[in-house]
Amino acid sequence: MKVFAGIDVGGTFTDVVIATGDGRTIVRKLLTTHDDPRVAVAEGLLLGLEGAGAAPSEVARVVHGTTLATNVILERRGGPIAFVTTDGFGDLLRLGREARVEEDRFDLFFTTPRPPVEHTATFEAIERVTARGEVLVALTPEHAREVAKRVAASNPVAVAVCFLHSYADPTHEALMAEALRAELGDRFVVTSSEVWPELREYERAMTTVMCAYVGPVMGSYLAGLGTRLAELGVRCPIEIMESSGGVMPAALAARRPIYTVESGGAAGVTAAGAVGRAIGVGDVISFDMGGTTAKAAIVRNGTPAVVHDFQVGGKGSFGGTRPGTGFPIKVPVVDMAEVGAGGGSIAWVDEVGSLRVGPRSAGSVPGPACYGRGGDAATVTDADLVLGYVNPAGLAGGVRLSRELAEQVIERDVAKPLAVDVPGAARAIHEIINATMAAAIRVVTVQRGVDPRDFALVGFGGAGPMHVAGLADTFGIDTVVVPWAAGVASAVGLVTSDLGTERVRTRITDVGDADADAIEALYLELEAECRAELGDGHLELTRAADARFRGQAHQLSVVVPGGLADVPSAFRAEHHRAYGIDLDAPVQLVNLRVRATRRADKPTAAPLPVDPSATATPVGERQAWFEGGFVSTPVYSWPDLVPGTTIVGPTLLEADDTTVVVPPNRTATIDGFRNILLTSR
Repeated sequence: MKVFAGIDVGGTFTDVVIATGDGRTIVRKLLTTHDDPRVAVAEGLLLGLEGAGAAPSEVARVVHGTTLATNVILERRGGPIAFVTTDGFGDLLRLGREARVEEDRFDLFFTTPRPPVEHTATFEAIERVTARGEVLVALTPEHAREVAKRVAASNPVAVAVCFLHSYADPTHEALMAEALRAELGDRFVVTSSEVWPELREYERAMTTVMCAYVGPVMGSYLAGLGTRLAELGVRCPIEIMESSGGVMPAALAARRPIYTVESGGAAGVTAAGAVGRAIGVGDVISFDMGGTTAKAAIVRNGTPAVVHDFQVGGKGSFGGTRPGTGFPIKVPVVDMAEVGAGGGSIAWVDEVGSLRVGPRSAGSVPGPACYGRGGDAATVTDADLVLGYVNPAGLAGGVRLSRELAEQVIERDVAKPLAVDVPGAARAIHEIINATMAAAIRVVTVQRGVDPRDFALVGFGGAGPMHVAGLADTFGIDTVVVPWAAGVASAVGLVTSDLGTERVRTRITDVGDADADAIEALYLELEAECRAELGDGHLELTRAADARFRGQAHQLSVVVPGGLADVPSAFRAEHHRAYGIDLDAPVQLVNLRVRATRRADKPTAAPLPVDPSATATPVGERQAWFEGGFVSTPVYSWPDLVPGTTIVGPTLLEADDTTVVVPPNRTATIDGFRNILLTSR
């Protein structure tokens, strides 16, 4: 029997999905083992295979999503790294490019994040290339070796090399990297031309630096994971979800780990798109709420948008059309907004008496107070337990919950300071976290001129189904979909994904002056690079171009299936869509891109028969908060519900991995894929 394994390591839980060739899906959810995430991965995989009645040798594919790269950056856990740049540009990282968002706009004491490279670990090489690739000052092998010796003396664990305009000619970077590798042995060395050869020095340099920062940790983790799974008897290669929604071989992820910075988030959006296609809805809003963060993205015609500007290591990310905080990353990323809002988000009353929730999180260690594992702060999960939305019997992963502990911390941290009762404080926590997550949905819809009422809202993640109906009401969205196995939807997205990669090259020229043969040759070169990365086999290749009007500083990306001739009309249409205006100016090429996809072997699910007359019997009831007070609420077992069953709210639908809250104004219907459709009454 052939089986497929999807493994998503999050900040609180490690989710494992085993999909079998005969259409079964086995789900296992464990607390993430932060000291060594591979422990929970291996344990969850074995438990899933046991549930499927399959042997490790029958695993045909392992696809892994991980927050490792993001966590290393957020927690500043990378080792000391060195940065080598062009003579005269040693202050590049310290100068940076400032962006203030949200409350930072009004902070008189605002400070930018400290660069991940100490200034004493920045080295300058005597070389210079123009934006057209002309060598003004040649880098000599002797000087490269001299710089490499000085770098080695600083004893870094990794080195990032970014020379001025190396996207136009990478020869100097390659020479410098060769000298560094000769001097440093097997330590991680990466150049900007290997990672992302695109214009804008600061963004390109920071992307390369972040790649070096997480490279040693990611390389060690993937090597150890491969060894551990091999010891279990898993013989297939490991694939890693990249930030743009495709997957890449583990060896490539180890060389370019910055491509995995939004690995788990991209898997969730991929899953939301698949759910939309399954129910016949092409346009959906993906909403993913886990233990630490919540993410929102738009999927149109079953495909999420991919951008090439992303912020990591700050307070939040707001998608590709709006600056975020932290460090800029120039790699393909699913266009999503992310906020620090999850089941583990901590609630407290600030110095002026306002209730705040997040972005700090209790994570899985020590976890929310109700876990009984040493957590001593009120969290969203504690509030949802007090409100009756969470089953006190416990969560997946063997976590039993204590309502008493939850009430104690909410009373101490929130109820008493605000002079309200405990249920009122819990409801306030629930509503504030909903408002925070609504802001993420607003970023990808309303603030871009998109009406969210034209979309279905797909809500998932361990905590998402408890909040998604309330969010839909905020925006007037009629249809809400909670996918089957919603608590591990990102892991489901992993096993339904395809291999992909993208390569880019900067070439700035007016379209009217461009050499069509030279552009075609460059596209063919980028396609060859994609083939080298994904190996032999049929590839689906998509050509795109970044273009702008002459004189503009920023560009828009457009797909150009017909090549250079398609660029002007495609760009003008996209510019009008984005900004609502047309300009009478020449169109200028900036970057050429090729996206390659190789379809992977994956499980297929067939819909079950739907019985519109099906009925269900509650497995119990409990007091839950609806419309201003506690009401006796029936509880149903989601796995036991037959497709076609319709249940009128208020009710709670429980599964091992999540609970779906159905408010009084909605009706829940089970479709042929066992998804829950929540529609307004």
